[in-house]
Amino acid sequence: MEVLKTVPDPRQRRGQRHGFAAVLAVGLAAVIAGAKSFVAIGEWVAHQPLEVLADLGVTARVGPAESTIRRVFTMIDPDCLDQLLGAFMWTRTHTVGQRRVIALDGKTVRGARSKTTTAPHLVAALDHATGVVVGQLAITAKSNEIPAVQGLLTLFDLQGVVVTVDAMHTQTDTAEQITGAGGDYVFTVKGNQPKLYQACKDLPWKDVPSRTVTTRGHGRTATRTIKAVTAPAWVEFAGAAQIAQLRRTVTTHGKRTVEVVYLITSADHRAAPPPTLAAWIQGHWGIENRLHWVRDVTFDEDRSQVRTGNAPQVMATLRSTAISLLRLSGVQNIAQGLRHHARDPETVLKLLLTC
Repeated sequence: MEVLKTVPDPRQRRGQRHGFAAVLAVGLAAVIAGAKSFVAIGEWVAHQPLEVLADLGVTARVGPAESTIRRVFTMIDPDCLDQLLGAFMWTRTHTVGQRRVIALDGKTVRGARSKTTTAPHLVAALDHATGVVVGQLAITAKSNEIPAVQGLLTLFDLQGVVVTVDAMHTQTDTAEQITGAGGDYVFTVKGNQPKLYQACKDLPWKDVPSRTVTTRGHGRTATRTIKAVTAPAWVEFAGAAQIAQLRRTVTTHGKRTVEVVYLITSADHRAAPPPTLAAWIQGHWGIENRLHWVRDVTFDEDRSQVRTGNAPQVMATLRSTAISLLRLSGVQNIAQGLRHHARDPETVLKLLLTC
């Protein structure tokens, strides 16, 4: 609640009935209770007793109407909201004695596309250990994702932090930025960089010992084999210490697929032996399941009809915040957590006021 009070109020003073932080708070509370639209948020607010709304900062005799919430969300500075909530989440996910590992990846809010506006593309930073979103930045197109990632990284204290990104962001400038700030990177090399990929592929992998791990579940068997060598002199990335080959073989209902990727990291073999590297990459791939998939499927984000002004990004931020708060409270099944909080508004208050 204290964080929400620091978000600048874009409204004119005249005619205000509800505090700005209170409107944000009831919106977030409704999303935690499973609301997916402004109509659902308005209905949730209308059904809450006054004492519940009072705990969320509402001082009027009735809560804000759907039209008020919609108007306010359209006007909010979404980047400021993202930075403030991201900073709050960063303070809640630090672990003493262990390295923080964050994954950066982008997702387009497809439902916000209209005949006159493009859908915002949001680059998010996810804490590997907790599944909490610690930062987000909006851009107008996926093609601008590389500078957006570099801009998002400037918001973090990267001292001792490991940053994992996909092949699009395997860039020398990004490597310099991360290592210059005291962090380490784990870059993925795929076919979109054919020369670098071929150079990595040509290393004498057959002579390198491997580590293999097999997991089974949900009708799928996945085998991951990793090998790592000291980075050769021709690697141009700042601080490059190792190159690794990761082979992933997945068998689902008798169908077998094999994917081979190469990794470049500034972490040496002492800080990142092969099992650690494999865990970091597996954690990076988890951003799809732990964030993007949850927003798409559980919150039905890609079919959202919220399209006006800054509201699509604000709603996406509230969904990410709800996911993060639920994970901080120990909830791993987000859909189940939403159903639980929908039944009892007191649990929503506890989550917002004590996290």
